[in-house]
Amino acid sequence: MTLELNDMLIVGGYVFLILAITIGLLIKIGKLSPENYFLAGRGLPWWAVGGSLIASNISAEHFIGMSGASYLTGIAIASYEWMGAIALLIVAKFLWPFFLDRGFYSMPQFIGQRFNRTVRGILAVMFIVFFIFINMAAMLYLGGFALEMMLGIPMFYGVIGLALYAVTFSVLGGLIVVVWTDLVQASFFMIGGLVVAYLSLNAVGGGEGIIAGLQAIADRAPERLDLILEPSHEAFNYLPGLSVIFGGMWIANLYNFGCNQYIMQRALAAQDILEAQKGAIFAAYLKFLVPFIVVLPGLAVYVLNADINNLNETYPWLINSFLDSGWRGFAAAALMAAIGSSLSSLVNSTTSIFTIDIYHPFFNPTEDEEHVVRVGKTFGVISLAAAAAFAPMMIRFENVLQIESVFEFILETTGYFSPGVVVIFLFGIFWKRATSKAALWVILLNIPISLVVGNVLFPEMPLLDRIGLSFVALSMLMILISMLTSKGDDSKAEELEDGMYNTSVFFNLSTIFIICLISIFYAVFW
Repeated sequence: MTLELNDMLIVGGYVFLILAITIGLLIKIGKLSPENYFLAGRGLPWWAVGGSLIASNISAEHFIGMSGASYLTGIAIASYEWMGAIALLIVAKFLWPFFLDRGFYSMPQFIGQRFNRTVRGILAVMFIVFFIFINMAAMLYLGGFALEMMLGIPMFYGVIGLALYAVTFSVLGGLIVVVWTDLVQASFFMIGGLVVAYLSLNAVGGGEGIIAGLQAIADRAPERLDLILEPSHEAFNYLPGLSVIFGGMWIANLYNFGCNQYIMQRALAAQDILEAQKGAIFAAYLKFLVPFIVVLPGLAVYVLNADINNLNETYPWLINSFLDSGWRGFAAAALMAAIGSSLSSLVNSTTSIFTIDIYHPFFNPTEDEEHVVRVGKTFGVISLAAAAAFAPMMIRFENVLQIESVFEFILETTGYFSPGVVVIFLFGIFWKRATSKAALWVILLNIPISLVVGNVLFPEMPLLDRIGLSFVALSMLMILISMLTSKGDDSKAEELEDGMYNTSVFFNLSTIFIICLISIFYAVFW
């Protein structure tokens, strides 16, 4: 593909819009305090919380990775979004009230208060390494790959351009700028995604609209319309039947929405818990819609018998095949929006953890606000540079690990990291007898135990089942060591106040409605 003038103007105009918003906000805000830089002044209304949460959650691994995965799995891959929507609401009810009540800046900060500084430091380092070399690097790689296929921009320049683009608002303005640009970017990628979904279904339906397209998929690929896969299915390893409902997917989702800094940061920045929970409802509705935007196009590519070499090419193939010049530029801008919003969230979260949980307590406990913000900005640039340097190596991981897409790589690595993190957070909040020694051993043995379970003891076991089994093993380790090292409640145990988990009628009714809506889809497409 060649980069035509219309495409260049649209992409350039979009970048100019984001830069203009960033500059305007920086002028309006003036001097940034740590609370403004890391938590947007703790003043986000519900619509900003929900919009920014979904913008940070949806990125290239959805448009490129999940679309590619749907080519292989069919609509079953939607379970990651629909079960995630339910998990988000559970976390908003049972975890968010605690964290907002305590006024934390970061997730490791809670671990330091509940256990000790050593566990906090180890967890902070693990988060930073994971964010930079897995999440950020994967986003840059997928974005560079897509821009190369869609617009003919060499991957090297695409990766550098995306990194520089993310620097402008994530590093300069902090979370308060990230959130407001997120809302614009979320609008772009939702509209762009809907356009691509419509055109792909219209193509499958022979130009007779989306209803004809959906009917064509049902007629020509009925095996791709099962939400619960049989053991004989080629994608059973990543979507193992009922485990998507009752198994390890809960651990992955609890990690993502209840322990993961770059998602939790939106809740921590809310005006209060009521606004945060209304934002969670808004985000849950949007997550329910996401599969229609990224999964249906993958099904369309499958039905159209596209000539693709690997699953990462699924979405770019659609762009090249059905979008004319101009629309292709808009689709590229939408993809940049999805990548930019998630990258900026990751950068801000990484800088928050480094500054609050490593630099401040271990190296320079200064109270100088300007110095704290300056350190955060510097580390933000360093983290993006490191991710950009590492991004091109993702293709080697695909080849060495014999995986079909970076989306699969992200699922695998998250599966090794998430079980122990969820254990120390859940036991730290809800079990008073949990000790610092137990938390230390759990976090140190988190990845080794997950590797032993997944690669030595049960190499043929599906991913989600391995995650669940690792969680059980690490939970038993936490209980055993805690009981051996303490005869009663830990001195740092948390006291949960009466009424902390009371939620509004609106939240309760909305949660019931969303669960019923998703249950209907599972009943119909079982």
